[in-house]
Amino acid sequence: MPLIEINNLTKDYGQGRGIFNINLSIEKGEVFGFVGTNGAGKTTVIRHLMGFLKPQIGSVRISGMDCWEDSAEIKKMIGYTPGEIAFPDAPTGTEFLKQQAELLGLKDMTYANTIIEKLQLDPTANLKRMSKGMKQKTAIVATLMADPDILILDEPTTGLDPLMRAEFVDIINDEKKKGKTIFMSSHMFEEVEHTCDKVALIKDGQIIAVKSTREVKHNEEKTYKIEFTSHEDYQRFLKEPFDCANQRESHNQVIVNIHDRQINTLFKVLKGYEIKFITENKYTLEKYFRSLY
Repeated sequence: MPLIEINNLTKDYGQGRGIFNINLSIEKGEVFGFVGTNGAGKTTVIRHLMGFLKPQIGSVRISGMDCWEDSAEIKKMIGYTPGEIAFPDAPTGTEFLKQQAELLGLKDMTYANTIIEKLQLDPTANLKRMSKGMKQKTAIVATLMADPDILILDEPTTGLDPLMRAEFVDIINDEKKKGKTIFMSSHMFEEVEHTCDKVALIKDGQIIAVKSTREVKHNEEKTYKIEFTSHEDYQRFLKEPFDCANQRESHNQVIVNIHDRQINTLFKVLKGYEIKFITENKYTLEKYFRSLY
């Protein structure tokens, strides 16, 4: 049985707003990405998972328990980063994290301190005066500090600079190695591609596609950019039986779309040409989902 099950989930706010007939399942130990533009419905789905919203239609279950009826019990198992950070009154980040530790019954702060160090966070700063990035780091520490088995993260890298995003990806991959189950929404395709096993795309409150990141990375359709040393070779190659999707005559360049089974043929043909360079344009998760949009 999947650890997280969302069946026919609907929350209709009227005028086409809301989420409609959402069906997702996440296995134990799976890292699942949830992508879409702002307002697509990501946070609404996550609020149902956290038991903050009651489904109009359908059901949401974690570890066999109903997310609305058993929300208090479920929250004990989950580390959660909300999409909008709103801290309670506490003078400093340190004091807030101490309060969280007490709520969680956490006595050993070793792991919390490890995350603080990795994120280069100064938790002694005034909580209300922290920058967006500092608040986000504090929220991430609070999410991970008790080492929960399930992580639900709503746009967790909002406000982080590129270096800290990369550090966050490393942290998530470490959590993945521990066998954690992670459900993470994001609009950053790259971080999802580098962490997640599967990704769902939501648009206008509906799931458009669910895709394995491995499947995307190992796409059988390849694209190569080739630049020829001479204009004569460039013109001669255009007569070859390949799909030249784009041409830059001034640079003697072509973009070739080709299936895996034709690659050996392509490189045999290219032996008869003087090549300045050849490079593969990688097929990414972003390209795949943008093609669906």
